[in-house]
Amino acid sequence: MDFLNHTSHRPWPLPSGPWLLYMEWHNLLFLHYPIDPEVLAPHIPEGLTLETHHGFAWLSVVPFQMKKTRPRGVFSVPSVSDFLELNLRTYVSAEGKPGVFFFSLDAQSPLAVRGARMGFHLPYFDARMRWEIQNGRTRYLSTRTHTGATAGDFEAFYKPLSPLPRAAKGSLDHWLTERYCLYSADKQGRIYRCDIHHEPWPLQAVQVQEKHNTLGNLLGMQLMKAELAHYAACLPVVGWGLERVH
Repeated sequence: MDFLNHTSHRPWPLPSGPWLLYMEWHNLLFLHYPIDPEVLAPHIPEGLTLETHHGFAWLSVVPFQMKKTRPRGVFSVPSVSDFLELNLRTYVSAEGKPGVFFFSLDAQSPLAVRGARMGFHLPYFDARMRWEIQNGRTRYLSTRTHTGATAGDFEAFYKPLSPLPRAAKGSLDHWLTERYCLYSADKQGRIYRCDIHHEPWPLQAVQVQEKHNTLGNLLGMQLMKAELAHYAACLPVVGWGLERVH
């Protein structure tokens, strides 16, 4: 894992302790939607600051394939380690560290859903999901099935195009993607941070046809056509354990 030796692009040093989780994100699509910060701010837990870029907060829908997921020191098992995942996230900071905050994470793995809900205080939901290639385009389809959860469906077709230049610091592309931690909140409202590490995103332009998207229903919002989209073929990632944000 040579990428652990490449840290010059990070906004802060790697955590001092050993990483705990390895994973690979494959065939990943970013769909980005500008949102009025006053509309989104009430949905952000106390202790986190909603970040904006040129006056807008942003929501992102991120469908991808999770592969080779495993704890440190354990071999990956395809039937357990590989599954589809679909995220709805926004962009926040705490203690001077910018990161992401998830409103929902749909996954087709019941084990991943329950493990992440318990171990990372993340709003994971069971879903029925499918990924396939049709006429040279990826079709990604997801229907939330989690008992008691707000309904959330998604369907899109997408096709990667040419690679993009490395996102420049200060650009919207960089602001939306180059984030090296996630935040979560437990039922008592306590905030936690989980550091992650990876190489800079190998972004590509992408052609997208959004067919159906009700993930915003969770927030009382309707997400229309994305303002911006990116694609990434594969990115190895490691993650550390939770630390309390005070």
